[in-house]
Amino acid sequence: MASISKENLAFLQLLGKNNNRDWFHAHKSEYVKHHENAIAFADSVLEKMNGHDNIETLSGKKSLFRIYRDVRFSKDKSPYKTHWGGGLNRATKQLRGGYYFHIQPGGQSFVGGGFWAPNKDDLFRIREEIASDAEELRSIINSKEIQTTFGALHGEQLKTAPKGFDKDHPDIDLLRFKQFVFIKKFSDEEVLEAQFDAVVNETFKKLRPFLDLMSDVLTTDSNGSPLF
Repeated sequence: MASISKENLAFLQLLGKNNNRDWFHAHKSEYVKHHENAIAFADSVLEKMNGHDNIETLSGKKSLFRIYRDVRFSKDKSPYKTHWGGGLNRATKQLRGGYYFHIQPGGQSFVGGGFWAPNKDDLFRIREEIASDAEELRSIINSKEIQTTFGALHGEQLKTAPKGFDKDHPDIDLLRFKQFVFIKKFSDEEVLEAQFDAVVNETFKKLRPFLDLMSDVLTTDSNGSPLF
């Protein structure tokens, strides 16, 4: 079944209340069943995405992140995540950016995309382009489709100007971003709709102007010449 089941959300809710290894092992068969449901959902989204984009991720199963938490550097030692999370990366050096979906009960589900952790060189190139001409990026960020679907641009920001850029630059609000992410939240009722996979696909599709612009930037130098 490609849609997320009500029982799946109920399992995640119970896991949140019983986040320990004994409970999880006693309910391992339930976990496996709901994990398969999440895989089917991810497979359906992936198939739809490949109809209009080129996705590097090979399967819904490979898109899903492990449910086991890395607690080595966390004060919260709960061993399990209480959500399904999955990422879809765009393929080839020419297509940059990625997509993410997060399924969690209690109205905490969301989907989004963009650039969560751009490396140093990519971040500098993006800032270089913003400093040169941010008009096209602003037109996309402020477009009706982006605003009505996602709202504002999200991401960690510096408190001041990045090194090498003027703190009085007219686009300093964009230059301070360290991440460039758009997010849309969904209620449990929306997640449980039969066509939620199609809704996620259409939501991701609305990010394409942003991702394509950033791809153009990251595959050219400051003079606009192709890097590949």
